[in-house]
Amino acid sequence: MSTKRDATGYVAFVTYDAIIIGAGHNGLVCSYYLAKKGLKVLILEAQPNVGGAAVTDEFLPGFRNSAASYTVSLLNPKVIRDLDLARHGLKVVLRKQDNFLPGDGDYLLGGRNGLTRSEIVRHHPEDGVGYDRYMAELETVVPLIQKWLLKAPPQAGGGIGGLPTMLSLGRDLVGLTTDEIRTVHDYATKSAGDILDRHFKGDLAKALFGFDGVVGNFASPYTPGTAYVLLHHLFGEAAGVPGAWGHAIGGMGAITQAMARAAREAGVDIVLNAPAEEIIVEKGRAVGVVASGKAWRAGQVVAGVNPRLLFQRLLPAGAVPESVDRHMTNWSCESATFRMNVALSELPRFTVKPEAGDHLTAGIIMAPSLGYMDRAFTDAKQQGWSRAPIIEMLIPTSLDDGLAPKGRHVASLFCQHFRFELPGNKSWDKVRDKVADHIIATVDSHAPGFAASIIGRQIHSPLDLERRFGLIGGDIFHGKMGLDQLFSARPMIGAADYRMPLPGLYLCGSGAHPGGGVTGAPGHNAARAVLADRKPWRRRA
Repeated sequence: MSTKRDATGYVAFVTYDAIIIGAGHNGLVCSYYLAKKGLKVLILEAQPNVGGAAVTDEFLPGFRNSAASYTVSLLNPKVIRDLDLARHGLKVVLRKQDNFLPGDGDYLLGGRNGLTRSEIVRHHPEDGVGYDRYMAELETVVPLIQKWLLKAPPQAGGGIGGLPTMLSLGRDLVGLTTDEIRTVHDYATKSAGDILDRHFKGDLAKALFGFDGVVGNFASPYTPGTAYVLLHHLFGEAAGVPGAWGHAIGGMGAITQAMARAAREAGVDIVLNAPAEEIIVEKGRAVGVVASGKAWRAGQVVAGVNPRLLFQRLLPAGAVPESVDRHMTNWSCESATFRMNVALSELPRFTVKPEAGDHLTAGIIMAPSLGYMDRAFTDAKQQGWSRAPIIEMLIPTSLDDGLAPKGRHVASLFCQHFRFELPGNKSWDKVRDKVADHIIATVDSHAPGFAASIIGRQIHSPLDLERRFGLIGGDIFHGKMGLDQLFSARPMIGAADYRMPLPGLYLCGSGAHPGGGVTGAPGHNAARAVLADRKPWRRRA
């Protein structure tokens, strides 16, 4: 390495073909694909460990759990195969039942082999037909989404260069009937509540599916666009089973540790404790990154961060047109998420189903109706957080006993809705414990004795999520998954192909298509754009 000072005044180190900002799962995926094509790749990571929000913490001596992201289904099968993550140590096991919804005096279970349908019919026999219709609609719409997970969306206003992508989108619709096209349109534009109300009468059935429309999404289930967010959580698989949800043995950090091993094996250099300070721009092009007082040079710079952080904090003034700055000021970032881990002396016992069993391996959704979810949203809009919050609890030690001492357990609590900015200029640092107590009391109302069983906890308020993981506004998806921030508009019109409006700069994080979740798709797709631009006939000035 050279220690010669370059034109920036910083000590200049070896030049790379590509530098990636952030060793989150998408940054790691992108780095692997670039390195496998022979590029010399560097990842600069602010934290002392890789993983971004997909990490496992020991939050109490002997108790470990996923710190932010917390469950497996959306990780793309091609990414899993290409990086050979099983060989690098990743093992995913299925939940024995997918979901458990405690209600008022009864419960609903969701799972494979006809369990979901039989449970829905147990509550409302007539909802069996509605379930069949609903699943038929999903079989029309979900495959269309899956076709576009590993493609860049059409470039709106992209001229003749965007024509092949537009034609590809049109070909995917060929063969659909008029009714099927209407169904696609409905799921692209309507609310989850609109869709579910036309198929089901049972509140628990609607809640089972409606939860996916608001998870990580500050919205009512009756907000237009939540039907698409619902779909976004359905396109995955776990352990090779389509639509299933699973657990990574060792927590979500096991995924990114396996990715890091694959990347390093491919030749990627990963520098930890190196927070990016500024992207170096020379002659109208991104040419490197300043991190930890050093200038790292590269032919191409790829950012795995929230678009607002990229454009408003890392780029020097005047690097992009003023219209881009204005757009990023309006880039909506708020998932209204509060994330907790708790260490437990014993398993919870739910009033409606007190015995231990497979339902404790499930995603336990405490939100028994769409009306409950709508009130949670309204409460948060008015007073900052929900009086009756939406909570999904997982107990990963029901599948992975290595996360806690023998006979003890850990649980994840993923909670909605909790505003990033609180009314009256209240500080999250002052109310976070009060809010955590409120969440625990909500769980205790379903499982008496839960609060008394807690022997330690880890709290991530929306502000904590921003400070620790760089999730601007506490947004777990790097930007709301609303109709105005999806597909060709993610992160902005004219930059949906992972190429940002500054030559040499790319986006590989969840702020790019197809959006949030531990998918690896944005990293995969951004790498394709970088590699395409290195071909002489595609290179941009």
